Amino acid sequence: DSAAIDSTAAELMAREGVQGLAVALIDRGQVVFVSAYGFRNVERRLPLTPATVMYGASLTKAAVAYLVLQYVDEGRLRLDDSLPALLPKPLPEYEDYKGLTDPRWRSLTPRMILNHTTGFANFRWLEPDGALRFHSDPGARYGYSGEGFYILQLILEEHLKVDVGAEMQRRVFDRFGLTRTGMQWRPDFADNLADGYGTDGKMEPHDERSSVSAAGSMDTSIEDQALLWAGIVRGDGL
Repeated sequence: DSAAIDSTAAELMAREGVQGLAVALIDRGQVVFVSAYGFRNVERRLPLTPATVMYGASLTKAAVAYLVLQYVDEGRLRLDDSLPALLPKPLPEYEDYKGLTDPRWRSLTPRMILNHTTGFANFRWLEPDGALRFHSDPGARYGYSGEGFYILQLILEEHLKVDVGAEMQRRVFDRFGLTRTGMQWRPDFADNLADGYGTDGKMEPHDERSSVSAAGSMDTSIEDQALLWAGIVRGDGL
């Protein structure tokens, strides 16, 4: 029950030194509990609320996957088509991929990207030389990768000619009634916004992301996320 959740949240936050925590419970596709605890800004003692906007971070990827599967349902995209069939020009001819000379890019598919089996590292800037490279053959093994979702966004923009931010708003956020969620910064988020805190305890102000990224640019609240995941559990729209 809600009292048990409240007491457990307080106990865990105290034990681990957590400043803010947001919780939602979904049961059989219905939101049955939403709450927030602690602070969205410790220095100013501003409370975290269910409507507080926080980083969606890599939850963005699952929300974008839901968009992609709508296109698959409509026959506009096939999960197992390879990149040469999905892009108007070879991947290395795009500025962000001009250093990718490994021909294995040709075998990449949307399914591999969604399953995180591209063979790429998470991000190229984690490589010693900052260069994008394959660590395994596409489709061979799991390896979580934001780089794959950059390519997925390129497919949506180049193959389907869609504005990913606008489509996410129309097909996902509006569908589920998400009023405090967006793929990029909105000025109305500023009135109830969570800042972050590093492992050293120092505040890291919320980054106002100006560009859409399928890998992780979503801003959202726990209220909105509860509605989104409840809809996904029900399979609405697919």
